[in-house]
Amino acid sequence: MAENAQAPTPPRVPSELSRVELVALEDEQRLAEARLLACVLAEQRASDVAFVGASLSDVDLSGSQLVKLQIVDCELHGGNLANVTAEGAALSRVRIDGARLTGLALLDAALTDVTISGCRVDLASFAGSRLRRVSFEDCVLARTDFLEAQLESVRFHRCELVGADFRGARMRRCELRRNELADLRGVASLAGAAMERGDVLAMAWALAATLGIGVLEDDEPG
Repeated sequence: MAENAQAPTPPRVPSELSRVELVALEDEQRLAEARLLACVLAEQRASDVAFVGASLSDVDLSGSQLVKLQIVDCELHGGNLANVTAEGAALSRVRIDGARLTGLALLDAALTDVTISGCRVDLASFAGSRLRRVSFEDCVLARTDFLEAQLESVRFHRCELVGADFRGARMRRCELRRNELADLRGVASLAGAAMERGDVLAMAWALAATLGIGVLEDDEPG
C-alpha cells in the first residue's frame, strides 16, 4: 500500500490586517500584516520583496521580475501572476486560489506547505525547485515543467497535466488523483508517486514505452 502525501499546513494570517495601497515594489521591501486589494503592480523589477502574514486579493503582478521573492503565511485570492519570474523564491504556508499563473517561472525556488487551487498554471516552470507538502487542486497545468525538481508530498488532484514535463524530477510520497495525463513527458520520473488505478491503466501505453516493452497483437483463436 502506497503511503499518502502529507497535506500542506495552512497559512497563519493575522485576523486584523492594515489596508495598503501600492503603486510600485522596491528592493528589500517588507509588507507584513497587510491587505492588498486590486493593486496594479504589473511589470515590476525588484529583489528581496517579502509578503508576511498578508492577504492579496485581485492583485496584478503580471510580467514582473521578482528575484528572491518571499511569501510567508499569506493568502492570494484571484489576481494575475502571469509571466512572473521569481528566481530563488521562497513560499511557505501559502494558499493561492482562483489566480492566473500562466507562464509563472519559479526557478530554483523552495515551496513548502503551499496549496494552489482552481488556478491556471499552464506553460509555467518549477525547474530546479524544491516542493514539499504542495497541493495542486483543480488546476490547469498543461505544458508546465518540473524539470530537475524535487517533489516530496506533492499532490495533483483533478488537474489537467496534458503535456506536462517531469524529466529529471525526483518524487517521494507524491500522489496523483483523477488527472488528465495525456502526452506526459518524463514518465520515468513518476517513480516514487502513487496513482489511482484508473490513471495507471490510462497511462499503460506510455509506461510500456518508457520501459521498452513491446506490444504484441493478440493471437488468433485456435
